[in-house]
Amino acid sequence: MDRFSWCSGLLEIDETLVIQQRGVRLSDGEDKSKFESGTLLLTTHRLIWRDQKNHDFCVAVPLSQIVFSEEQAGGIGKSAKIVVHLHPPSPNKEPGPYQTSRYSYVKLSFREHGQIEFNRRLSEELTQKRWTRMPPPIQMSKGPQAGRIKAVGIVGIERKLEEKRKETDKNISEAFEDLSKLMEKAKEMVELSKSIANKIKDKQGDITEDETIKFKSYLLSMGIANPVTRETHGSGTHYHMQLAKQLATMLLTPLEERGGIMSLTEVYCLVNRARGMELLSPEDLVNACKTFESLKLPLRLRIFDSGVMVIEHQSHNEEEMVASALETVSERGSLTSEEFAKIVGMSVLLAKERLLLAENMGHLCRDDSVEGLRFYPNLFLTQS
Repeated sequence: MDRFSWCSGLLEIDETLVIQQRGVRLSDGEDKSKFESGTLLLTTHRLIWRDQKNHDFCVAVPLSQIVFSEEQAGGIGKSAKIVVHLHPPSPNKEPGPYQTSRYSYVKLSFREHGQIEFNRRLSEELTQKRWTRMPPPIQMSKGPQAGRIKAVGIVGIERKLEEKRKETDKNISEAFEDLSKLMEKAKEMVELSKSIANKIKDKQGDITEDETIKFKSYLLSMGIANPVTRETHGSGTHYHMQLAKQLATMLLTPLEERGGIMSLTEVYCLVNRARGMELLSPEDLVNACKTFESLKLPLRLRIFDSGVMVIEHQSHNEEEMVASALETVSERGSLTSEEFAKIVGMSVLLAKERLLLAENMGHLCRDDSVEGLRFYPNLFLTQS
């Protein structure tokens, strides 16, 4: 930290902003500092940290003082970091918050993410060394309450605006070039997943069960090709309606494999695994599922009396479900929820709800003892 100097945070003539990121903490090596939450700015000349509340509280280090940077992964309760290794302080360094430091590096903790892109741009600037091809920045006044930059002529201002415009045009061009490459790859992946799905469907008899499971796991790992997000579809009702349509398409096959019904918890895990990095919040999932019936989709959200929420197919017949439960219990004399779940191949939560539903309709009765809850056929109906 003894390499950092106080500054105003304003850009100098011939200095261009490259990237900035909010929510960054600046640490002196392994020691915490008073620079807790601020905005980190990378320019063609300097690395600047500015307090988010008090913009006059600002420090900077020239890029020429940086040796290299490296990423440090985060963990549980820990933010991802960039470790910036520095040269020894120069003798003519401007005053700063630290006179001496026992560390030759600083750590930048990114609480709001963005460290990967920031480190990439920082590495590019260190490689290109654009500060050597431009006049050095005008020196600022010393102290944390730094003053304004020296006055410049109209020609200097116009030159600075022109450079900013060129830099913006370059960034936009690079962004669209990367986006085009990404879209090309996305199309290839979608075609590949469709091809695999068609092979499974056409050659079901020629493919063993183990191979089919492998293919399905590959498809699941590929995830949703174009997940609905707030960035692409806005927020509110429109977002939830578009999300519901995508969920209905995705969940049809898993529902058929599970007998037409799934708990909302199971749906949440399945959907977020398929969406990859674009994770869905529980609130958004519930709100999207509530619009199934209004959009006339083949699925519906059902809430049992116990509060358990499930997604079921519109064709799911409740009477058939209860009759099947009664038949299974009658064959074995009595069953617990765990035993019933193991027999029919569903979660214990859904198995218990099915037995409770059959009980509410009068087909089953219960024995609630210290050994647990056990269900029996209702003999008052069958032997009257």
